[in-house]
Amino acid sequence: MTLHVQFHTIFMMFLSGVCIGAMFDIFRVLSGKLRLPRWTIPIVDSIYWIVATILVFKMLVYSNEGQVRIFIFLGMGIGICFYFAFLSPIIIRLTLIIIRIIVVIYGFLTKTVEIIIIKPIIGLYRLTVIILGFLLAVAIFLYKIVLQLLYPVWRLFLWMTKPVHKYLVIPAWLKKLVGRIIALYRRLFSK
Repeated sequence: MTLHVQFHTIFMMFLSGVCIGAMFDIFRVLSGKLRLPRWTIPIVDSIYWIVATILVFKMLVYSNEGQVRIFIFLGMGIGICFYFAFLSPIIIRLTLIIIRIIVVIYGFLTKTVEIIIIKPIIGLYRLTVIILGFLLAVAIFLYKIVLQLLYPVWRLFLWMTKPVHKYLVIPAWLKKLVGRIIALYRRLFSK
C-alpha cells in the first residue's frame, strides 16, 4: 500500500467519521422532534448503526479495497472529534431549520387542501341538506293539503257506495291499503 493510498484512506475515514457524527446528530434531533416512543429507540439505534456500518464499509472499499489497518480507526476518530468540536452545532441548527421548513410547507399544503377541496365539499353538502330539507318540508305540506282536500270527497264516495259495498267483493289488499291510508290520515291530522 503506497503512501498516497494511505493518506487517501485516512482522509476517507476522516470523512466517514464526520458523516457518522452528522448522522448521529440528525437521528438525535429527529427522534427528539418526532417524540418517538421509548420502545422505538433500539430500532432507531439499530438503523443508525447499520447505515453507519454500510457507509464506512463503502468508503473503505472505495479508498483501499477494504483493507483494515489501525490508521483507519485513527482517521474515523479524528473525523468524529472534528465534527463534534466544530460542525455539530451547525448541523443541529440546519436540521432544525429544515424541520421547521417542512412543518411550514406541510401546514401550508394542508390548509390549501382544506380551503380548496374540503371546505367547498362541506359547504356543498350542507347546501344540499338544506335544499333537500326544504323540498321535503314543501312536499309534506302539499301532501297534507291534498289529503285535506280529498278527504271530504273520499267520505262522500264512501257514503255513496255504502249500499253497494254489501254486494261487492273487495280484495284484501285494497282493504289493507284503504286502512293504511285512513290510519296515516288520522296520524297526520289528529294532532
